[in-house]
Amino acid sequence: MREVDVMGVRVEMPSNQPIVLLREVTGERYLPIWIGAVEATAIAFAQQGVIPPRPLTHDLMKDVLEATGNALSEVRITDVKDGVFFALLVFESGAEVSARPSDSIALALRTGTRILCAEEVLDEAGLAVPAEQEDEVEAFREFLDHVTPEDFEAPTDSDQ
Repeated sequence: MREVDVMGVRVEMPSNQPIVLLREVTGERYLPIWIGAVEATAIAFAQQGVIPPRPLTHDLMKDVLEATGNALSEVRITDVKDGVFFALLVFESGAEVSARPSDSIALALRTGTRILCAEEVLDEAGLAVPAEQEDEVEAFREFLDHVTPEDFEAPTDSDQ
C-alpha cells in the first residue's frame, strides 16, 4: 500500500464528470477517480474547510464515529475492476467496511485519516507525471485553488 494525498476535484470536459485526483506521497504517480457530483462537493467542502449549517452525510458519519469512540484509522483504495474503484474503511477496532473511494476520501478528509492505495491499483490506473510535466500539474493546482463546490452542482431546468 502507498500513501496518497488528495490534490483536489475538478470537472472533466466535455463529459462534465467530476474527478478526484490523488497523488503518491513518495512517488510521481497520480490517480484520477471519476466520482459523482455530490461526492465532489463533499470533498471540495472538506478541502476548503466549509462547515455547512447542518451536517451533511459525511459530517454525520464523522460525528457518529466520534460519539461512539470507534475512530477511523485508515482508508484503503484496494482494487479497480472495469474502471470501478473499491475501498475499505479500516477502524481502530479492527473492523473493516467496504465503501466507495469517493465517500471514503470525503470521510478521511474530515477525520484527518491517511489514505492508502494498493500498489496494483496505482500500477493499473495511475498516471506517471515526469518532472518536466509538473507545469501542467501546477496549472491543475491553480485551478483547484479557484474551484468552488457550487461548480459541481447539477444544472437546473433553467440552466439548460
